[in-house]
Amino acid sequence: MASEHICIGVISGPYGVRGAVRIKSFTADPVDVAAYGDVSDESGKRHFTLTVTGTAKGAVRALIKGINDRDAAEALKGVKLFVPRTVLPVLAEEEYYYCDLVGLDAVLADGTPLGVIKAVQNYGAGDMIEIEEKGGNAIIIPFTRDAVPEVDFAGSRIVVTPPEELEGETEPPEGEENG
Repeated sequence: MASEHICIGVISGPYGVRGAVRIKSFTADPVDVAAYGDVSDESGKRHFTLTVTGTAKGAVRALIKGINDRDAAEALKGVKLFVPRTVLPVLAEEEYYYCDLVGLDAVLADGTPLGVIKAVQNYGAGDMIEIEEKGGNAIIIPFTRDAVPEVDFAGSRIVVTPPEELEGETEPPEGEENG
């Protein structure tokens, strides 16, 4: 079931000495972290008014109303920033918020359990899904139509067709035998 609030960023630390912060934004356009009105912490008890002042080294720089020094900004490090789902754009078919994918089961086409989605990342070459296997190992697969042909929210799962490179890692190299 989808959450009523969605995490759109996390405060990664202070920026300068006058209370500015660095924010790792999870929005399509990073500066949109301040475009949806006030944000709240995970509990919903603290609310913040953000003013984006720029970007730096993959982060958004912002001022937070009422935060006026480095110590106060430092105290917010790690705070996740949430907005109500209702203020976000309606998604097109086959578009997903990353947070809605985390926690879904990952199964092979024949129904064999593969693991649970732990994260969705994008390092610049496209979205990647991190699946944690039962033993704790992580599998990272591209979030493409070929590798993930089905997202089934009603069944709380995704169907995965691992790329050949991933499948090949579980078999001994040609000419070698198990033993």
